[in-house]
Amino acid sequence: MQLFNECFDKVKKDYLKFIDKEKIIIKSKADKIKSLKSLKSFYIPMSFWIENKYKKKEETLFIGFSGGQGSGKTTIAKILKIILKVFFRRNVHVSSIDDFYKTLQERKKMAKTIHPLFRTRGVPGTHDVNLIRKFFDFVKKKNFKKIKLPRFDKSTDNRLNHRYWFNIKKKPEIIILEGWCVGAKPQLDLLIKKPKNTLEKYEDKELIWRKYVNQKLKKEYKNLFKMIDHFIFIKIPNFKMVFEWRFLQEKKLKKKSYLNEKIMSYNEIKRFIMFYERITLQMIKDLSKSASIIMLLKKNHQIKKILFKR
Repeated sequence: MQLFNECFDKVKKDYLKFIDKEKIIIKSKADKIKSLKSLKSFYIPMSFWIENKYKKKEETLFIGFSGGQGSGKTTIAKILKIILKVFFRRNVHVSSIDDFYKTLQERKKMAKTIHPLFRTRGVPGTHDVNLIRKFFDFVKKKNFKKIKLPRFDKSTDNRLNHRYWFNIKKKPEIIILEGWCVGAKPQLDLLIKKPKNTLEKYEDKELIWRKYVNQKLKKEYKNLFKMIDHFIFIKIPNFKMVFEWRFLQEKKLKKKSYLNEKIMSYNEIKRFIMFYERITLQMIKDLSKSASIIMLLKKNHQIKKILFKR
């Protein structure tokens, strides 16, 4: 407990600076106390757990971090990085699986040759999985040289120019790959047949899109996720919250972007999350059993509790 307190004292300033930078609203002293309580009760224990796993492995530790859209995984991953860097002095790299989306041109080609629904990014099959695997393999090498990784701009629905890519000069000790489908497992063919929503029912009548996505999970994504040492999973209360949280996310993106016409509307978001529904619901079943850490969220987006399972 003493070490936890020492950690809290050391990272508190950086944590609050980050919260302010991310424009996470703290209206009162009570909100600030609540936020600092989350730091002490949840994020610091998780960081100690990660540090212990790293020391046990004695080489680069790969963490998969997933949860429903808008659940806060990107923010939490950054908080963990702050603690691991400031207190434990670890070299941590956080990658979002979103940054590895295939280019707009590639997805347009998929939409033309496989199924029109692949024009929309998100589901397995729309990421450059081979590029992620190459990055992981590259990190495992003894002689590490600098590497560049892509960055994706959601407001333009495409990768940023190569000169804006992440430039990793030093070998990371801990890598966190965060994303909504990180750790997702394929479904039985029998389950694929029944549509989950109107998008699947009317726009994928012949099951081409669903079967292709499931096939990708069976092979390429399964091989990628095998390279990950441990998974952290944010368990949402129900799928309805995905819409509410995703809508909030889009409003934040609108404030940051100059390309406001590219931001999704209310109805567009409603349709958009249908692409994610099947896999999100399956992940709640699967990762609730297999993840090393499970974060249970309340409907108000606050953390209810954290379960350390292994």
